[in-house]
Amino acid sequence: MEHQQESIWRATGEPQQSEQSTAQKVKPAPKLHDFAAGETNRGPSIPSPLSNNPRAGQWTNKMSHNMIADYKRFLMTDGEGIRCSIYVSGCPFHCVECYNSSIWDFQAGHPYTEKLEAQIMDDLSQSFVQGITFLGGEPLLNTGVLLPLARKIHERFGHTKDIWCWTGYTWEELMREGETQDKLDLLHEIDILVDGRYLKDEHDSLLQFRGSRNQRILDVPESFKQGKPVIWAKLHDQERFIPEIYGKERAAGEGDAS
Repeated sequence: MEHQQESIWRATGEPQQSEQSTAQKVKPAPKLHDFAAGETNRGPSIPSPLSNNPRAGQWTNKMSHNMIADYKRFLMTDGEGIRCSIYVSGCPFHCVECYNSSIWDFQAGHPYTEKLEAQIMDDLSQSFVQGITFLGGEPLLNTGVLLPLARKIHERFGHTKDIWCWTGYTWEELMREGETQDKLDLLHEIDILVDGRYLKDEHDSLLQFRGSRNQRILDVPESFKQGKPVIWAKLHDQERFIPEIYGKERAAGEGDAS
């Protein structure tokens, strides 16, 4: 059955009253769809009932309002080294328990401006900054902002500044026949891609730069060269949760003291 595009944003069910208070409401679960039902080889754990799953070319940059949810300077959490991060607005994947669900709306935040772009370029010119990261929202549905920005970064800095990008798409989905050219154009400007939906059933706090085990950190130029997704050579997931280790050592020390 064919679904209308706007059905992506509907929610089903009526809010239920809490047993503790009639004033408290339970937020209805989102109604999620596999728009490409029957397709195979879409990447790890896709399709999933924990997100919307699009057909090739179903979602486009026409959904974007060129809005920016946030811009952060000099971080060490959004990829390798010290980075600048730009968070674009709008995402129709609607992954269950998404960390950035507040910016699913394509009209959230504020317009991208020349002033912001000048600030980004100035920040990237700092010698200690390794590069920029595109997040969201869904960066590959905001190519109207990010594709010109990526090209300007390469024009000014060459490849001395790298570009990381997070996306809900898998590499295999982006390679499907019928996907929009602007997504592929932006992908060719990116060095490292973290791909795939966030799936709460595969959450793992020990993973490097990603939230669920289905997601991958991909070397984009090498992936294009080999014609298949190639994992980033510097991948290094933790084997144990470090704060937990410290907690056990502290508890052991306090036990010895007593």
